[in-house]
Amino acid sequence: MSIRSREDVAAHVEAAVRFGAPRRVGAELEWLVTDRAAPRRRPSLGRVTAVLAAAGPLPGGSLVSIEPGGQVELSSPAFAGPGAAVAALTRDVRVVRSALAAEGMCLVGLGADPLRPPERLVASPRYEVMEAFYLRSGEPCASAGRAMMCSSAAVQVSLDAGTRGTGVQSATQRWQRAHAVGPALVAAFACSPLLEGRRTGWQSTRQRFWRDIDPSRTRPPDPALDPVKALTELALTAQLMTLRDEHGICRPAPPGVTFGDWLGQAGPTEADLDYHLTTLFPPVRLRSWIELRYLDAVPDPLWQVALAVVTALLDDDRAADAARAACAPVEGWWGRAARRGMRDPSLAAAATSCLLAAAAALPRLGAPELVAAVLAYAERFCCRGRSPADEVLDAFTAGRPAEALLLDAVVAA
Repeated sequence: MSIRSREDVAAHVEAAVRFGAPRRVGAELEWLVTDRAAPRRRPSLGRVTAVLAAAGPLPGGSLVSIEPGGQVELSSPAFAGPGAAVAALTRDVRVVRSALAAEGMCLVGLGADPLRPPERLVASPRYEVMEAFYLRSGEPCASAGRAMMCSSAAVQVSLDAGTRGTGVQSATQRWQRAHAVGPALVAAFACSPLLEGRRTGWQSTRQRFWRDIDPSRTRPPDPALDPVKALTELALTAQLMTLRDEHGICRPAPPGVTFGDWLGQAGPTEADLDYHLTTLFPPVRLRSWIELRYLDAVPDPLWQVALAVVTALLDDDRAADAARAACAPVEGWWGRAARRGMRDPSLAAAATSCLLAAAAALPRLGAPELVAAVLAYAERFCCRGRSPADEVLDAFTAGRPAEALLLDAVVAA
């Protein structure tokens, strides 16, 4: 079926979303992988793949995949609440970590590789087209695109989209909540201040990558819009990354042509639109669910706090109201949050309020066991105007070499 109008795009996006009362949460945890004996070299793809295959199905149900630069990603099922999601992912991380450790490798919780230059290990048509698109776009997109693909890692939290219509748990309300708290949480969980052995001047260099990649596909959509309208607008105005022939073979799209330009021609099908939507990377993305993509990877077990806080601030109405009020002065500060992080007093105050509101909400969400970890994180970082990036920089300033920092970030102290 052909897609010929803006209305066709909107209808297709709408049909893909699972609207309904929020109940479930899942996450994708990405990790850099390093060899303890040779941290300057990336472990080979074959070596990592063999270890993961031998580990077998994971007890918590997560699926394991490998990102372009050899990063390992655990994608959990959807669970009824943050407590169940954290418990299952903790079991799965433990299995994968132990399997890699037995072969001299480790999972590293950093948002950007502090030592090794980008190197693509995974060969696939999708990644080849993406890399070609970034290179064709010139600098800074080319460098940022390669670094994003091969040298970055994130904590991505996925939550039910919400109900269609109005109300505190409508899709529009949850969409707005996810954007409103975004800059404060970017600052609170920033953990990527180094790249290739040097300071970058950013607390979240990973967020800088996204800023420098083609903004037509990575910019935050207007959070005031209905989420379906917001994603429709982003899809129409984003450049085409690739075209596919009748056999499904990808080839580069003409430079500067947007999906909207393609409408009305003997062009896009529903399959073409589906593929185009997978090439859009805003900080909050609407799929069948709402996917929050803006948090850096952090050392184990700090990711548990990130998952718990995000869920509480979207699912609990009292926490959401408190967080939105606290974040109002910093709403839209995506770039400032990535660069300055918790060193900005306004962002630090907003982030602290977010974590305290989340801690109060977790018992109401059936996860009282996560409260202590959230409060400990707030005390260690937010209340002091710090994030994990500051601990990385402290060690670097004190003379710790980048090789050691890569290994320091395996497990949080």
